[in-house]
Order: sequence, then structure tokens, then C-alpha cells
Amino acid sequence: MLERLQKIISAAGVTSRRASETLILNGQVAVNGVVVTELGTKADPDKDIVTVDGKPLKIASQRLYILLNKPPGYITALKDGQGRPLVTDLLKNVAERVYPVGRLDYNTEGLLLLTNDGEWANRLMHPRHEIEKEYHVRVRGKVLDQQLKRMADGVELEDGMTAPAVVNLVKDGEQHDWISVAIHEGRNRQVRRMCEAVSLSVVRLKRIRYGSLMLGTLRSGQFRYLTEAEVSMLSGQPVKPFVTRPPKREIHHKPERSGGTGSGRRK
Repeated sequence: MLERLQKIISAAGVTSRRASETLILNGQVAVNGVVVTELGTKADPDKDIVTVDGKPLKIASQRLYILLNKPPGYITALKDGQGRPLVTDLLKNVAERVYPVGRLDYNTEGLLLLTNDGEWANRLMHPRHEIEKEYHVRVRGKVLDQQLKRMADGVELEDGMTAPAVVNLVKDGEQHDWISVAIHEGRNRQVRRMCEAVSLSVVRLKRIRYGSLMLGTLRSGQFRYLTEAEVSMLSGQPVKPFVTRPPKREIHHKPERSGGTGSGRRK
């Protein structure tokens, strides 16, 4: 079926549709060996050979949507020059190449989405959708009400004021407290920097929710496939039917570290 080139490029996970248009205008895209610079050009991804900078696009034969409980000590990338372990190393027996939707820091753990559907990933990451992400943060010492209020109202960072957030105390501890921070922005290391801005020292940071998706009981290092309903609900748009293809051994995990956030919640 004929589709616009920018949609094909985005679906292959190369970049967003808008950035794909720039690639086309710059003459970096070719169809069956012929360079294309017209934005309205269409191609059939099942029949035509589409290349970007001379490299053929790898169109996934099956769209996959994965929820991984990322352990600390893994890089949210497809390669690392320092040889550190990658989150994709945990996805054994997943035949298709998938990539992370956004990032979690090396020492941050919890809910991470991976897919080979570039268009879906770009919708989730676009700022206009303001998808809320919730984190549980273990901080050193006791948290003051005024610190929670400052984070909730917005704090000044080097890249500007943060938007209002939902911040609550989750659990009291003798030496550490747990707080919940829900934000819809996607700045680099934002939750850690927000805590630093109000003099809170982060000991452990875990993402437990992405939009309507909860991490639930998935253990560290485990992953599961999203359902069609979950995929549609996250993006706010229906998706074409897809088939999840469970691997021979779907669950892979490292031993869970001791400690938890507890289930109680106190504002």
C-alpha cells in the first residue's frame, strides 16, 4: 500500500515525521535508487526499496510494544561506547529490533517502553500530549512539607522553571523517606534535578507509571508485551491490529534488590 515517505521513515524508527521531511528536502532519501526531494512522494514499503543516506530502511515485519522493568545499571540506548549493559540485552528471544521510548538514567529503574513503531513512539514523546509519568523517589533523611510544595509548584532549573507537578509523601522511614513525583515534562534527569533544587538527596529513583500504564508486579529485569487496548489508550489513537509474539522464554530478570516503596500513601 502506498504511503507518504515521511510516514514510512518514521514507522521504521529513523526519526519523527517532521524530521523525516527535512531528510527528504535535503536529498537524503531515495526510492528504488532515485533521490526524492518532494514531500508528497509516496512509496510501498512492501515493494519499494527506501534508503536514507544510502542505507535501506528495515521495515519491521511485526510491530511490537514492550513494557520493561529496567534495573539500575543499564543504558537506555542501542549502543554504548563504554561497553555498559544495554536495556535491549534483557530482551532475549525478541526477534524484531526495538528501541526505547524516551530514556531512563543509568541508575534510574522502573517502567520503560520499547517498540519498533516509530510513529507511535513519537506521539508518546511529543510535548503537546503531556503524558504524565510517575516516579517513586527514596531520599536521604526527612522530607519537609515546604520542600514538597516547592516541587509541586515548580522549581527553577538551569533550563527554566518546571511545570506544576503532583508531589506527595508516600512512606515515612527512620533514615529515608519515599515521595511520589508525577510530571508530564520530559527534561533530562528532571526528577533528580527537582529534588536537588530543594536540597533533597536521591538514594533511589524508580518510574512506576507511564500515562495509564502501571509497572505493577513486574520484577526487575522482566518484560511483557502490551495489549492492543493499552497501546491505543497510551497514544490516544486506535492502532492497526497487531499480534504479539511471545518469545520462548518471555521473562528474564536479575535478582530484585531488597527494599520497596510500600503501598501506603500519605499527603
